[in-house]
Amino acid sequence: MIIFFGPAGAGKSVQGQILAARQGWRWLSAGQLLRDTHDTTLLHEMAAGKLVDPHKVNDIMGEALSRAASINQVILDGFPRMLVQAQWLVESQPLHGRSIGLVVVLEVPRSELLKRLAVRGRTDDTPEAIDERLKVYRQEVYPILNYLTEQNIPIAHIDGTGTVGQVHDRIMEELTASKLV
Repeated sequence: MIIFFGPAGAGKSVQGQILAARQGWRWLSAGQLLRDTHDTTLLHEMAAGKLVDPHKVNDIMGEALSRAASINQVILDGFPRMLVQAQWLVESQPLHGRSIGLVVVLEVPRSELLKRLAVRGRTDDTPEAIDERLKVYRQEVYPILNYLTEQNIPIAHIDGTGTVGQVHDRIMEELTASKLV
């Protein structure tokens, strides 16, 4: 498994989808998997900005990993979002017959995120909202990265600035160095 981390606007989904398409791997987006459940209660929680029960997300991700059993590699995007989910993922590696090969952290400066999200044009992408999301992202991700480091899982901090192709090339260098491609 390859896990992508990065704040909103860092390019996780774009890079994950390109990598999956080029390598014949499976891209598993937690947000997309949750939307695909068509569970109205769940969708209302998400629309209200509430966090979905982490155990429910674990169940949905576990089912997706099982469905992807025949795929050589999977890319996780937006998961884990909480320490309890990271612990579940590490502990359930044998169950899914997969290990975490690399964690990719896309590093993008705030000024660049503001530019990218302005282009995206969503009404909730105000500078204040973006700053709040960055704060929440750091509060969620730093404990997860510390835990994964303690579990001896390799983590690559990658410069997420530049063109999509340049960022992809940096990711490929790390995957090659980690013998994942």
